[in-house]
Amino acid sequence: MIHTTFKLRPASPMNPAPVVPAILVLGPPLVFKAYETEFSKKFNFLKPWENPIPLHQFLSTHSAAVKAIFCSAVSPVTGDIIQRLPELQFVLASSTGVNHIDLRECKRRGIVVANAGSTFSDDVADMAVGLLIDVMRRISAGNRFVKSGVWPREGDYPLANKLGGKRVGIVGLGSIGLHIATRLNAMGCIISYTSRTMKPHVPFPFYPGIHQLAANCEILLISCTLTEQTRHLIDREVMLVLGKEGVIINIARGAIINEKELVECLTKGEIGGAGLDVFENEPNFPKELFVLENVVLTPHHGAITEEACRKLYNLVCKNLDAFLSKKTLECEVLET
Repeated sequence: MIHTTFKLRPASPMNPAPVVPAILVLGPPLVFKAYETEFSKKFNFLKPWENPIPLHQFLSTHSAAVKAIFCSAVSPVTGDIIQRLPELQFVLASSTGVNHIDLRECKRRGIVVANAGSTFSDDVADMAVGLLIDVMRRISAGNRFVKSGVWPREGDYPLANKLGGKRVGIVGLGSIGLHIATRLNAMGCIISYTSRTMKPHVPFPFYPGIHQLAANCEILLISCTLTEQTRHLIDREVMLVLGKEGVIINIARGAIINEKELVECLTKGEIGGAGLDVFENEPNFPKELFVLENVVLTPHHGAITEEACRKLYNLVCKNLDAFLSKKTLECEVLET
């Protein structure tokens, strides 16, 4: 990839005032909100949400200055946005997933894309295990049972399920998936996985297809990226193969599951439960899930801890500095 070093020349009658390289912030990412003061001391950020004009007008006004975009996972960087920015050379995502970025248009334009890499792997793995334990042991449901005051009246709470010894199928054994597998293996779970390719140095059994994996496990844990191939990968057919006692945990992207069919299977008792940190149309989600005691919901917060935000802040600063000074980037997305 070719980067440009930006050197500003002094203004003069023959040399108009230089355009200061700007970084367009879309979202904004949570890490930007947490460290806005620190970020603003280091870089020239453009913040569209502070202006009442439509985004396309904002882009037209600043099109000559925008050299880079810093975006959240829920802020699409579309082909239209890219085409409105003729000087754009770098897109930096605050997430590991880059499905919200038009990678094809970036490749056509020679625009470099980078993401958060493995910054969140530990934290997301912790959330996945936490959701699974919650669903299996009915922790959130038990909390509601006690706090509602019905325990003295209704007596014993229904039995929960043991986690150790359960067969867990992991969909996508990248950095996050491997962290999850390591944790659950230590807890006595029997791990298997499916992925784009078999991992030669991984000791867990590999299944080439999702249906084979679902047929050989009691829990499906989704940690793959969202692509055209994985969109609605988990549909009603997969859920029926998983079975009535089966549990689905999703900490990846909501659209990997056919959400409508998931709701139907849960309400009909065709699967046993779900733990969901992500949804198809965030921040909107099916209200039918509210009344289900076997479902645990969290607001796409698996990656967000204070420690992870600080780590990401440092990575973003390092990458923006590297881009502006023609140095090597970290976490560059090469398959664009």
